[in-house]
Amino acid sequence: MATYQRFEDLPVWQAAGELYDRIDDFLDRAPPRLRASFRDQLERATLSVSNNIAEGFERGTTNELLAFLYIARGSAGEVRSMLKVASRRPFLADFKSEIANLILLAESCSRQLRGWADSLQNSDIAGPRHLNAKTRADYEKRKARESGVTDFSNLLRQHLSRDHPLHPDNRPRPPI
Repeated sequence: MATYQRFEDLPVWQAAGELYDRIDDFLDRAPPRLRASFRDQLERATLSVSNNIAEGFERGTTNELLAFLYIARGSAGEVRSMLKVASRRPFLADFKSEIANLILLAESCSRQLRGWADSLQNSDIAGPRHLNAKTRADYEKRKARESGVTDFSNLLRQHLSRDHPLHPDNRPRPPI
């Protein structure tokens, strides 16, 4: 898995930036009948996606990052909702295709955020704020140990017959 040092390098932040750019272009071309309050809320919700990704990334703990990713995901949902409601308006009929593409981009951001959040929820890293030389070294040792056990088991599977008592599949399992 790639490690990013800056939020600007995150693919999901870049997608959220593209979403903002395309929403801004849409709002520039949309008919004046689209109310100013609607325009303002759509722009703010769209900008909230990238801003919350950035803020969560900069916080330094996994729990805070997760909270902001869910807020960003909620904002992406708000953008989709507003666009779906807008697409039903007859005066935006000429923009249906563009709106549909914007909805797809917002959905893509939401899926990326969900995938990232899911991977973080299963992580045992508390975040960079909690890492110091000792905790980083302990984490690396544990990961290397886990990898070594897996590699050794795979090696035994390759070189021992299935009925050999040391074959990994023949080891007694602890009771549940």
